[in-house]
Amino acid sequence: MEISALYQLFLEHPSVTTDSRNCPEGSIFFALRGTTFNGNAYAEQALRKGCALAVVDEARYATDERFVLVDDVLLTLQQLAAYHRRQWGRTILQITGTNGKTTTKELIASVLARKFRVQYTRGNHNNHIGVPLTLLSISGKHEMAVVETGANHPGEIAQLSSLVQADCGLVTNVGRAHLEGFGSFEGVKRTKGELYDDLQGRGCFIFLNAFDDDLLQMAAERGFSPLETDRCIPYVEARVVECDPFLTIQWRAEPDDDWRQVKTHLVGAYNVTNLRAAVTVGLHFGVFPSEIDAALSMYQPTNSRSEFRTTMHNYLIVDAYNANPTSMDVALTNFSFIKAARKMAILGDMKELGQESGREHMRIVEKLRGMALDDVWLVGEEFAALDCAPFRTFANVEEVVAELKARPLDGFTILVKGSNGTRLFQLPDWL
Repeated sequence: MEISALYQLFLEHPSVTTDSRNCPEGSIFFALRGTTFNGNAYAEQALRKGCALAVVDEARYATDERFVLVDDVLLTLQQLAAYHRRQWGRTILQITGTNGKTTTKELIASVLARKFRVQYTRGNHNNHIGVPLTLLSISGKHEMAVVETGANHPGEIAQLSSLVQADCGLVTNVGRAHLEGFGSFEGVKRTKGELYDDLQGRGCFIFLNAFDDDLLQMAAERGFSPLETDRCIPYVEARVVECDPFLTIQWRAEPDDDWRQVKTHLVGAYNVTNLRAAVTVGLHFGVFPSEIDAALSMYQPTNSRSEFRTTMHNYLIVDAYNANPTSMDVALTNFSFIKAARKMAILGDMKELGQESGREHMRIVEKLRGMALDDVWLVGEEFAALDCAPFRTFANVEEVVAELKARPLDGFTILVKGSNGTRLFQLPDWL
């Protein structure tokens, strides 16, 4: 079936799903394959649960007119999303970077929503499946969209950018993450820079943190200069007022402007750059400064990202959705500035670092040895393989939970941070 013909079916059924357990009435089911499953086998079930159509790529499952047979379901999903984006034709801002993508996306969406009807990437659905689903969730009622794109291998941002066809974009930062896939820090920079390549090639513009030397260099290599503000819009100036634990900033658009102050619900001085991005984007698209301030002050982080939680026994800084050497380093630096009677860190392994893994984990251990912490627990096989004395090591989160059941912690301010695979997000219930 031609994409234009499938698109007509999509207009009749403008809701898609790839999960046979979640089948909105009248939606289209895309039977994706994975390493351990074949979505084609669940297509009939999806139709019984409420889907109107099922897109499959194995003829034996296409038993009646409710099935749409294609060569490759994933490729068809992506092509349909790109086609829909072109038909929709309104402004999309694309975000990538090593750290802060999701928080920056949500802050920007919150600010833009003060003036526009905005659709944006939910959660971290920023990959080859999540991005098409985000694009297909955009409807005629939306006036703008903010799309997050992630990668762990070269070429992925370029491929996603070809689907998104953004009008503008930004790279939050570049750091030492996914080194196993990228090969080196230079590989990270090249891949994140693929967003700049795409925007430059189509005559679009970027928002730039010109205080970041890596981003400044990457932009300059592609012909973007902060002096040409029609194509390269530098972030506004901002400074940290307080961060103990919640971040309060001041910002101004021009050097002669008065400083505006905003108290946020974010933890971590490193979030000042994410806030600067949101202010800059908001101002460019005509959101009033007072509305920007209101959006930033009301934003509540979720999903174990820079969250501050008060329990019956402890104060928690939960940043357990993801971790890499760069984000771990800044989280520990920020934690060192927080005033508390008893401070503790529970850190999990950093994943996908390849041959650099041992060295990068040892760097974190050495940083911890120089900090004034009352206790440190390190969780995962990477830490357990090192000499982490005098700190305690645990093979996995289950061992930590068992320890907490036997000897609960009380009266601590605790930083909980690790890659999602270490599952430290389970710990707040036991702290």
